[in-house]
Amino acid sequence: MSAASTVMGRVARLRDLMGERGYDACVLRANADLRWLTGAERVFDDEVAHVAFITADGLWLHTDSRYLNAFVGRMGADGPWKLDQDVVSPEAWVARRALETRSRVIAIEDSVELGFYDNLQVELSRAGLAPALARLHSDIRELRIIKDETELELLREAQRITDDAFDHICGYIEPGLTEKQIRAELEGYMLSHGADGLSFSSIVAAGPNGANPHAQPGDYAVRSGDMIVLDYGALFCDYHADMTRTVCVGRPSDKQREVYDVVRRAHEECAAAVHAGVNGREIHELSVRIISEAGYGEYYGHGLGHGVGIEIHELPGFSVRWDKEVVAGSVVTIEPGIYLPGEFGIRLEDCGLVTDAGYEPFTASSHELACV
Repeated sequence: MSAASTVMGRVARLRDLMGERGYDACVLRANADLRWLTGAERVFDDEVAHVAFITADGLWLHTDSRYLNAFVGRMGADGPWKLDQDVVSPEAWVARRALETRSRVIAIEDSVELGFYDNLQVELSRAGLAPALARLHSDIRELRIIKDETELELLREAQRITDDAFDHICGYIEPGLTEKQIRAELEGYMLSHGADGLSFSSIVAAGPNGANPHAQPGDYAVRSGDMIVLDYGALFCDYHADMTRTVCVGRPSDKQREVYDVVRRAHEECAAAVHAGVNGREIHELSVRIISEAGYGEYYGHGLGHGVGIEIHELPGFSVRWDKEVVAGSVVTIEPGIYLPGEFGIRLEDCGLVTDAGYEPFTASSHELACV
């Protein structure tokens, strides 16, 4: 399937939703949604600098001079999207498109800034318009749940870089290195071996710091006998990888081995239970049951997993918040953990595809405890 047909397939799914809801147009500002609908890779950054106006037969994207050439290079000057950089506010630009298209019901993402919404109402009024402004309550995020083959290729490449980085860092870690030094080596390796960026700020948590699930790397110097939680991922063409491995510096104690085996069992039994149609909450509850029956339930407080794609946290999830089916084509993490305050923490995370037949991890790194 060509890049153009892939993008138009995504647009068609949105237009089907618009038809079902009775929307004449959609206004989008979220970079992740725009990246998905335009297919323009390596253009979007942290700024909310663009706005799209979509109807049943038109696609418009407003940007500015910082991005226009990149958009043209990625999407082509003669593609389905009409690009412009008119020196006008995004709200006034939307009002112009609404007037041109005579749109009476316009849907807007509920994640837009309040200032944008207020200013849009002012500009619509100035244009003599009073359309109904409907809300898109995560509707496009839900469309993005099912990944197409183009997306799966990018996710697999991001994970390949991430797996390679784990092999590298296992050969680098030694007693005396600080968490910050290990993070710098880990991230530097990814950035010099194919990653466009980092999925998120890497977690390197050694010894007692590992008991904090989202610990920030500090000046703690690794000691023999420490467990080190490594949670990180490579970004490739705007798609994320997410992986956690816990390694032992030297030989693990009996307690460390016991806890690691419980986490591994929870991970693998949950992964074996996953297939299209499973309830996300029930898979999470299975992990809680396994860890609780082993006596560590009070030390496991987070969800089992979350969706991954253009954003590092997407829909759906294996958690109490996703009390419905997980569909084929979803990409979700499985990441149980046990965190013992003042001692150590252990987490084991893969990212993979939910299919009718089961769970297919992208992650290639072994579940065996790595001792470095």
